[in-house]
Amino acid sequence: MAGKYFEELTLGMLFEHLPHRTITETDNLLFTAMTHNPQPLHLDQEFAATTQHGQIIVNSLYTLGLVIGLSVADTTLGTTLGNLGMEKTEFPNPVFIGDTLRATTRVVDKRESKSKPDRGIVWFEHTGINQRDEIVCECQRKGMLLKRPA
Repeated sequence: MAGKYFEELTLGMLFEHLPHRTITETDNLLFTAMTHNPQPLHLDQEFAATTQHGQIIVNSLYTLGLVIGLSVADTTLGTTLGNLGMEKTEFPNPVFIGDTLRATTRVVDKRESKSKPDRGIVWFEHTGINQRDEIVCECQRKGMLLKRPA
């Protein structure tokens, strides 16, 4: 199992995730359509050409999902019991079709569960960075993880 158990994660631990991912037009189109988001900024090249960036901007929820998804193999694959919440989510720079994103994750807090002795809660800080070294996504995520079996 690739994921880390609660005890294996230490405060300040930093992960630099592989692989990186280049976002395609199909990624953005399918995600935007599947979530019923009619925003022309994500779907209409002619409309997007008239905006400040002059091109389609990738759906920010796709960006968030990708950044967190890139972290799973290193952090929670097979050891998570679920997400408990996300906060302080920001998108300081836009993502464009063709951008390649990489992700890092830092463990910023953790505590044992108060009611279930077989698990603990971990706060992860995820960062998505494009090929121009611009931060495009930051998020703090709280997850419930299993402790190592006895």
